[in-house]
Amino acid sequence: MTNEPLVLGVNRTQDASACLMQGSTMLWAIQKERLTRHKHHWGKIGDIGNIYLPRMPGLDREIDVLVECYSSDAEFGNLAGYEQELAASLRLAPGCKRAHVSHHLAHAYSVFHPSPFADAAVMVIDGQGSAVSSFTEHWDGAAEVPGHWREVSSFYRADRKRLDCIGKQLWDCDNGGLVGLGMFYFLLTQAIFPGEGNEGKVMGLAPHGDASATRLPPLEVEGPQVSIPRPWREVLRERGRFRYDGASDARFASVANLAAAGQRAFEEALLEVARWLHRHTGADNLCFAGGTALNCSANDRLLRETPFKRVFIPPAPTDAGTSLGCAVYGLTELAGARCDYRWQHDYLGPEPAQADMDAALQGADDLVVEKTGEVRALCLRMVDLLCDAKVVGLYQGRSEFGPRALGHRSILGDPRNERMRDWINAEVKQREWFRPLAPVVLLDRASEYFGIHRPSPFMQFAAPVRQHAAPVVPAVTHVDFTARLQTVGSDDDPLLWTLLNAFEARTGVPVLLNTSFNRKEEPIVETPAEALETFRRTPMHALAMPPYLIRKRVEPPAVG
Repeated sequence: MTNEPLVLGVNRTQDASACLMQGSTMLWAIQKERLTRHKHHWGKIGDIGNIYLPRMPGLDREIDVLVECYSSDAEFGNLAGYEQELAASLRLAPGCKRAHVSHHLAHAYSVFHPSPFADAAVMVIDGQGSAVSSFTEHWDGAAEVPGHWREVSSFYRADRKRLDCIGKQLWDCDNGGLVGLGMFYFLLTQAIFPGEGNEGKVMGLAPHGDASATRLPPLEVEGPQVSIPRPWREVLRERGRFRYDGASDARFASVANLAAAGQRAFEEALLEVARWLHRHTGADNLCFAGGTALNCSANDRLLRETPFKRVFIPPAPTDAGTSLGCAVYGLTELAGARCDYRWQHDYLGPEPAQADMDAALQGADDLVVEKTGEVRALCLRMVDLLCDAKVVGLYQGRSEFGPRALGHRSILGDPRNERMRDWINAEVKQREWFRPLAPVVLLDRASEYFGIHRPSPFMQFAAPVRQHAAPVVPAVTHVDFTARLQTVGSDDDPLLWTLLNAFEARTGVPVLLNTSFNRKEEPIVETPAEALETFRRTPMHALAMPPYLIRKRVEPPAVG
């Protein structure tokens, strides 16, 4: 037994999630969508008892610290119902310490404390967070504005002893006067793609357009305040005009041009805000969280074009990561303990049981199941398949918490095969042809292929592909000659490290194509059964599920 407190953090808003820590030891963190199979699933009453408790270990123990995070959505009005749920579902220790944390504060705790920095400037930018009346942090400007106004960005100076808010941008809730970088990119996305969570599509589409063709102005930036000029507001209201339909070339050009103009406007404004933050903190290090921190193209410019020397962006900078921030807040502020947890990898889901793998394979007469020996033997078999233009799913160990597949729930291919990207997009993922696929590369060889000289384990930066490398790895080189890469060092995932070395030994190329293990409009697979179902329902050729290599008796043709 341990004397360290058991701390539960819960995010009750978009991309609902939960995180359980024992002191500084991360037991697990998971998004609700991985358990319900409903992308971007919002938090609701009943999540603890019906979804997390039956599936996640440790929730039957006494909880010493419980911290919840809400935003400005309607769920904040259901606190009484949530209290009843907690009382019915969890065993709260006598004297259990409780708190509700406002949205941007939870983001800040999720990014700074797990970072490698002793001190840093912290930047949180998303669509909208908590109302001023719900703030659980001190900010001097709160007394000067109405309580219903909402935060859209927050800025902090942090060290291991304190975190001070030095500025915010607020929105007055007038839909005719939308403000902020997060709202801007949300409106841009909505103009082109309906539904939730399509910002990555806009980022992938932008390099296909001409940013100057629209003649739209830059965003208006004054210190940390970002406003959306009238020409942009008028254009973004014309959603039918720029809706992507995958049809005519003429329409595609206009849609791509809007995406390009919006991406450029976003990047330039973000750089101005970051430079303001540096002037006001003098910090060498920057921590960046909020939904906008998934914009890999902008993130690379933060490193290259601002005075910050180092930038940390966690694997889950979106609302999902706030449950981890809640747990860290509970550990440090309520339990009074030091947080030694560092976000060095993102494999935070529960460990799959061997019995579940065996049960999923029971009676699988349509499959050929080969049980390999050691990891190297499995990797050599995978290399055989990849070099034969086959696509291989990889399901191993604990799942990734964030939205990027980092080699535990991945689909892999040969990056040298130019047709591989189009085939995976069309046949496996069934999504838009312009979506880029990512490279995973050995860390000590990364700079030979990409314009990067630092680890990038979380796939958060889009680095230039070197001129001589682009024709070598065309399937992971985007149209603008960048790639959203993941580096793998000798101390990172052992199977990925072994696989990349084996592929390099065979081909001379230390790079593989990597994309998330899911079908269109589905979350990344979580269980062995889900991995097998997705494998069966797509034309993937093989599935590596250590210690098994699984193939189809009737195998699809190789990628020609």
